[in-house]
Amino acid sequence: MTTIGDVSQFEKKIIIRNIVRADFENIIELQLICFPNMLPWKLEQLESHIRIFPDGQICVEYDGKIIGSCSSLIVNFDDYLEQHTYSEITDKGYISKHNPIGANLYGMEVMVHPEYRRMKIGRRLYEARKRLAEQLNLKSIIVGGRIPLYHKYSDKMSPRAYAEEVLQQNIYDPVLTFQMMNGFTLKRIITNYLPEDRESMTYATLLEWNNIEYKPTMSKIHYKMSFPVRICVVQYMMKKIESFDEFATQCEHYVDVASDYKSDFVVFPENVTMQLLSFLEERSPSLAVRKLTEFTPNYVELFSDLAVKYNVNVIGGSHFVEKNNRIYNVAHLFRRDGSIAQQYKLHISPNERRWWGINGGMKLEVFDTDCGKISIQLSSDIEYPEISRIVAEEGAQIIFVPYCAEDRQTFLRVKYCAQARAIENQMYVVTAGTVGNLTHVENIDIQYAQSGIYTPSDFSFPRDGVAAECSENTETVIMAEVDLEVLQRYRKTMDVLTIGDRRTDIYSLQIRS
Repeated sequence: MTTIGDVSQFEKKIIIRNIVRADFENIIELQLICFPNMLPWKLEQLESHIRIFPDGQICVEYDGKIIGSCSSLIVNFDDYLEQHTYSEITDKGYISKHNPIGANLYGMEVMVHPEYRRMKIGRRLYEARKRLAEQLNLKSIIVGGRIPLYHKYSDKMSPRAYAEEVLQQNIYDPVLTFQMMNGFTLKRIITNYLPEDRESMTYATLLEWNNIEYKPTMSKIHYKMSFPVRICVVQYMMKKIESFDEFATQCEHYVDVASDYKSDFVVFPENVTMQLLSFLEERSPSLAVRKLTEFTPNYVELFSDLAVKYNVNVIGGSHFVEKNNRIYNVAHLFRRDGSIAQQYKLHISPNERRWWGINGGMKLEVFDTDCGKISIQLSSDIEYPEISRIVAEEGAQIIFVPYCAEDRQTFLRVKYCAQARAIENQMYVVTAGTVGNLTHVENIDIQYAQSGIYTPSDFSFPRDGVAAECSENTETVIMAEVDLEVLQRYRKTMDVLTIGDRRTDIYSLQIRS
């Protein structure tokens, strides 16, 4: 009798994992094999999938080869008409309509290499989807299923009659039969779902698997009715102070005011900590900025404590931070749960570079909060439309723009671009600027601001697209309530859809990793 000691050489492992960029070419090759009469994914579509919802993109690897995959996004299916199309719900395959606080996982595609279809690869992918829905506490999984053998019966029966025959097991359909065996319930027939699907005669079945472990949450309930977010903007006065404690007292006053009015966010301007230079007595701008970085622990501790104490998310303006002997202008998000996030300023002005030696950041962030996804763009970053479009595609609904402008022309660039971004991306944009002067501080001596909360320009929103706006050059606060539910409905149902009607078939944006 022959015995084998080391059996590892005989192992061929099945691995279920998330898709990564290195898999793209293999995914496209697999799609060409599985759906030879349909266009495969473009690289930029796959890039969008893993950037926006990486957990929903799953593949099966066997013996080092990808033999199956599936793609998904999250939606609130109640927002869509019963007779939706594949292109509509997936945004032509770019999934920019992915809604992280939605209730339903929507399956875009499942494919299994023909040579491996006896290994229950499809079932493994469906089970992975079910586990994902359970982990994310989603109400159900919804799919628009092809009926690829219907073309053989289309002259004898309607799509509904065909589906009923499949349900009665009088006809075998490789897709619908498989989905029924995996616990999906047929809801209805969809017409013109996928125009290029000639085998299905452009029809599809709408199927649903219900998560019996689903627990309704307040965020999902609010989304369906109304999702108000109250914002307080601080138009901050730059004036001489004598200590960090004096600075802390001023900041706490404004956070207290925001909390009294039950605000969800309070927003401070860019360079707010430059006020500390009024007592540091350093005339050289470059040396003064390096001295300012020594207050980073004080700044972080102050605003983090205020966010928790007053139960409000604080956009703490920006502060200069030293990292690897380089200086960066960094915006901080202090969440009311005590967590902290950072966005480095990406586009550095010649003035910042010349006077202070500031370096530009390398990463664009989108932050999760208890009021949905947000972005922070410091001052001139809002003047680059690509940045706002990318964060909108990643689900951000509010952009906060702390800025510091020395004259009206500079301020107007920020204001006009903020309003343009709100219209282009169908989102809210909030600006917060500094006023006053610091007579003892080089390059921060004069300020000009008119802070505001801006909306898209349409019937669902305030006249002129302005929810609230400060008086010019006055120390003050403004407050307004924006509704994320109104925004979501607007993105889907209005006559002007600057997000949904983009020609992603001829252009798209891609962020470099």
